[in-house]
Amino acid sequence: MGLQEMFASVKPERPSLGPRRAVYYDIAKVAQDVPAFLNQEEESLFSSIDLIYRTLCGILFNFVPTSGHPGGSISSGRIVESLIYNSMDYNFSDPDASKADLLSYAAGHKAMGLYAMWALRNELVRASHPDLLPGIEKQLRLEDMLGFRRNPTQETPLFKEFQAKALDGHPTPLVPFVRIATGPSGVGVPASVGLAFGAMDIFRSDPPKIHILEGEGGMTPGRVHEALAAAASAQLSNAIMHLDWNQASIDSNRVCRDGETPGEYVQWTPAELALTHDWNVVYVPNGFDFQQIQLAQKLAHSLDNGQPTMIVYKTVKGWKYGIEGKASHGAGHKFCSEAYYDYLRPFEEEFNVRFPRFSGEATPDRVEAAFWDTLLVIRSVIESHKEIAEFAGERIVAAKERLAKRQRTPRKDLPQLERLYDKQAGPKPEDSAKYFSFAPGDAVTLRATLGKALNVVNKLTGGAVIGAAADLLNSTSVSGLAQDFPAGLYNAKSNPDARLIAVGGICEDAMGAFMAGLAAYGYHLSVTSSYAAFISAMEHTAARVHGIGQQARASVDGKPYKTWIIVNAHAGVKTGEDGPTHADPQALQVLQENFPRDVLITLTPWDPQEIWPLFIAALRARPAVLAPFVTRPAETIVDRQKLGLPPVEAATKGIYAFRKADPAKKAYHGTVVLHGNGVASEFVHHVLPGLDKAGINMNVFYVTSVEMFNLLPEAEQRAIFPPELAQEAMGITDFTLPTIYRWIRSEEGIRRTLYPFREGKYLGSGKANKVLEEAGINGPAQLEAVLDYAHAMER
Repeated sequence: MGLQEMFASVKPERPSLGPRRAVYYDIAKVAQDVPAFLNQEEESLFSSIDLIYRTLCGILFNFVPTSGHPGGSISSGRIVESLIYNSMDYNFSDPDASKADLLSYAAGHKAMGLYAMWALRNELVRASHPDLLPGIEKQLRLEDMLGFRRNPTQETPLFKEFQAKALDGHPTPLVPFVRIATGPSGVGVPASVGLAFGAMDIFRSDPPKIHILEGEGGMTPGRVHEALAAAASAQLSNAIMHLDWNQASIDSNRVCRDGETPGEYVQWTPAELALTHDWNVVYVPNGFDFQQIQLAQKLAHSLDNGQPTMIVYKTVKGWKYGIEGKASHGAGHKFCSEAYYDYLRPFEEEFNVRFPRFSGEATPDRVEAAFWDTLLVIRSVIESHKEIAEFAGERIVAAKERLAKRQRTPRKDLPQLERLYDKQAGPKPEDSAKYFSFAPGDAVTLRATLGKALNVVNKLTGGAVIGAAADLLNSTSVSGLAQDFPAGLYNAKSNPDARLIAVGGICEDAMGAFMAGLAAYGYHLSVTSSYAAFISAMEHTAARVHGIGQQARASVDGKPYKTWIIVNAHAGVKTGEDGPTHADPQALQVLQENFPRDVLITLTPWDPQEIWPLFIAALRARPAVLAPFVTRPAETIVDRQKLGLPPVEAATKGIYAFRKADPAKKAYHGTVVLHGNGVASEFVHHVLPGLDKAGINMNVFYVTSVEMFNLLPEAEQRAIFPPELAQEAMGITDFTLPTIYRWIRSEEGIRRTLYPFREGKYLGSGKANKVLEEAGINGPAQLEAVLDYAHAMER
């Protein structure tokens, strides 16, 4: 009997989901028992607003020209209109208010929609309640549409005359009400959930709602699933996702399974995915029906079971645009084509106007002039149809009044992050002795020392430090930051004072974006931790986007960056037992000097005594991202004074001298630059005594942070490390060769430099000393190479 025959009588089962705290509603069925929120006149006015919005989206695409994402911007319009004119509690006059509900465009490709929606709202307020308008820098005006997908160096006359904002292709906090930059694969959802966590921790009894806009294509990245798990497990009930389910991505018109039809990408529906992760689901079968949309949003606000909620709206990408589905994702009508003018016609007929028709040579100045003339038609319609502007304006006033009525206030024991940066009362690099007691001969790990430093900061700030690890809290010692705070992992209901949170488990991708969002909310110093081999690469995208977001935000408000810390733990080859998959010399190269000057700072201390001064000095530099590299094995604390090493505060300069050559001596033996805990420990214990005994007259430098050095004034840089030394120096590093190019500039110096991949291979497993030996960077190998270099320099 064959296997098929053997099991022919066995019937397969379809298992159901286990118990869930979450609930499911089909809004079409709910509508049978609940009265409508809108009367016929109100629904008509909402439809008029949407017609203006859809038209504006098409205009933006046309005049960029033909760049952007019209399809998803259009399909999500009525969702967003219902939020900002009906559901959210916020103050239009104060875009930065942390107590207000927030809409986060996790779907960064809908930026065109965001800009059009914000500019339209600004025009409606301008025409109805101009007293509500904030300062120009806090507005997104119709004039700013001239900057859509334009570079700040744009030279066209109206862009310059109106001082239009240069609006990026995907959202950044250059735009009011936007807290984070979004767009790259799946980063927006976990970062938005991080915002929700920040709001929940600060406003516990009545947290602001963080509304998250995304499409089903944006739900496919793994980091999004990790973020869904985190939000449900932590019970972030203030997270409400609005899922524009239009089934179209760039390459497919059938992303998900739909009924009995399999999806081309995934086999879940958005509702199934949400329920799997224990999110409440409200399904809206017609995502263009204002009655269904607003009923769903009101229902979502009423749920009090402690779980986050996803509203799934069934829509059509490119609805009424003339191009639907995937074809409208990043494309649309040709510039000023008949198809484009056909798209404008419903607006023209509704409001009895005519947009100008473009003809002639499409020079940048002429295109811009036509763009502005077209936008002025939008303005004239709004100004002449006061009933639309008044309708929208009154609802924006109502949103402000609702927010005021809530009297939403931060909790009384609010974390005080500003204490960290207080120049008088805050922690200082020279304060190490107040918190740490190091005795020569003690065995101490870099990672545990960093954990304790984070704990000191956490206590000083009243719990402003929140940590997460990829199932490695104790292994990487980041759990130390929560010492003396409630044990266990954060839960909004059962353990709200815990300072550690799980972000999906072994999930560096989501964890990074989540903590970037938390930092951006503004009340916390967020920390992620994992093997350097994994976290540096997996969180690079989130780090880059956080840096972009912080730079954009700072350009508007002038305030320092909000810092997120990426702990690159178990760094380098000393994690030898785990072998080359985990003991990675390459991690630093992903981050070091790969970001704009003040955005990201890497730290590479070798001595646990350096951690505190270096860490505090780096925090006070206010980078968007701080990336310390710490090793796993214990280090033997050295007597720095006895060894002739400078005080640990020297580490704050980014590079400092173990030894300085005596220029008065006849023999001169050059310069050696060390980088990394592994090689520096070997050098101090095994090489330095030999050099001193042999009377070698040599400069020996150690690099604690390239970026900290780069932030120094040029004169101070030259005084610490004269640039001519780079022309003679050789290097010894734990990391890859390019990470030491900053200090080694000659071909001979590079040829002599010792580094883990010098033999052109990944290293094997084993104890740290054996892996260092295999790499040729242990004490004996270093001494041999340095003496050979010294003799060559003497000759």
